[in-house]
Amino acid sequence: MSSNVTSALPGGGAIPAGQSNDRALLRLTGIVKLFPGVRALDGVDFELRPGEVHVLFGENGAGKSTIINIIAGTFSADAGSYAFDGQPLGALTPVKARRLGIQPVFQEFSLIGELSVEQNLVLGREPGRMGVLDRRAMREQALSVIQRLGFKLQPDTLVADLSRAQQQMVEIAKAMLTDVRVLILDEPTASLTDAEAECLFSLVDELRVQGVAIIYVSHRMREISRLADRITVLRDGRHIATVNQADVTDEQLIELMTGRQIGILFPDIAASPGQVTLDVQEMTLADGSVKHASIQARAGEIVGVAGLAGCGKSELVRALYGMGSIAAGHVHYKGKPLRIKHTLDALDQGICYFPSDRAREGLALTRPIRENASMAALRRPEFSRGGLLRLASEKSVVTRIMGQLKLRPPAIEPQVGNLSGGNRQKVLLARGLSRPMEVFIFDEPTVGIDVGAKLEVYDMMRSLVEAGKTIILVSSELPEVMGLSHRLYVMHDGCIAAHFERRDFSESAILAHFFPKQETPSILVQGAAP
Repeated sequence: MSSNVTSALPGGGAIPAGQSNDRALLRLTGIVKLFPGVRALDGVDFELRPGEVHVLFGENGAGKSTIINIIAGTFSADAGSYAFDGQPLGALTPVKARRLGIQPVFQEFSLIGELSVEQNLVLGREPGRMGVLDRRAMREQALSVIQRLGFKLQPDTLVADLSRAQQQMVEIAKAMLTDVRVLILDEPTASLTDAEAECLFSLVDELRVQGVAIIYVSHRMREISRLADRITVLRDGRHIATVNQADVTDEQLIELMTGRQIGILFPDIAASPGQVTLDVQEMTLADGSVKHASIQARAGEIVGVAGLAGCGKSELVRALYGMGSIAAGHVHYKGKPLRIKHTLDALDQGICYFPSDRAREGLALTRPIRENASMAALRRPEFSRGGLLRLASEKSVVTRIMGQLKLRPPAIEPQVGNLSGGNRQKVLLARGLSRPMEVFIFDEPTVGIDVGAKLEVYDMMRSLVEAGKTIILVSSELPEVMGLSHRLYVMHDGCIAAHFERRDFSESAILAHFFPKQETPSILVQGAAP
């Protein structure tokens, strides 16, 4: 569907589909992009006007990342035309795009961990005179942009020592150091706290007033409602519609994105609590990120852990998988002391952990889907015998698992690095299904994936609970952790601040314990104790 026609909406009615005009700062027409075996973009039209926030919306694999890479000069189009400020452009490179004022901030960071924040910010455009680096000017530039954005960053800190949220801030700050005409933000709040996200939203508002055109990629409906002027919906590499944000509901957007009606977002998952599988008592970690934490999880239920970024919720569950040093307290697994010196020990006992940072910790991006899905189970007889890999059996098992997870396209040999965020998550989930498991720990499982992929992850959780498995869910998305959990713990400053039974769930009550009035939160139990 072209952007200069009217787009019919689900449920009746029609919305003007962002008609083209001479005010367009950037215009793509009939863009086609081919990858081996995949038509990533199929005749896509897109236009961007000065001073607008234009959201790209679609499922993972819809073509959003491809189109922003073409705009940024990272990829070249195989067909179609590209005009900027009314002038046709030929082959575009990242350097040429930056000279035009096009600044992308991608999900995958382009930072050098061994350099400081300020060195990363000015990398490639270092201030100096007569070949000598002007360190004072470099520090002033770094402090200026950091203070303008309201980010809590120290210029001399090594990037490798920063959290993922802080690294995201560095990427955004780096883009803002130049004269920006087009700013591309790809899931920019995925690693930010609510307060940090509000700083970003204020910046977007300020840039819009200044006439900067912003391409914003997000799956978060509240962000889209807060920021968007227009929304372009992509599906399977095709342009479905361009709509005015004020004229469309969340439900209509989701139906345009998926091509099907969406009912309740969070499935009804029945709890059948059985044996206590994990019993954590007064656990304190050596680095102090978790202090005197006690939680329980049973077979046949989902236990949620919520709280602000940095509250200790991820550190708690990582320690259960052998990725943190326990200084005090006790952990029992099925009634017996849990002793884990290595993550392999956790796997061998039936405990599986899905990290939030899929690219850095979860997947080997240069290896195929098949190897990533099977690597945790290679010692099992289905995959090897006498020290030799059974390739045919491996292929058969992985193909079956990826079929269950609805991998699209259904091929298991492409490199994982070429997949969308949703498909990468499915490959990670497949690893947990490649061998018998009893406990599944999900750490921010839906960061950076679309609504359709989220529903598939939730369906997997439901099937695991129905099979009597234990799920521990860590999420910064309060609607998600409330919608899926049967019981919920809230963490603050490394401590368990509250415990809620599902019948007592209320957003205001839970949020009250994100910010306890006391400096050291006391433990509050809502409903029955676990």
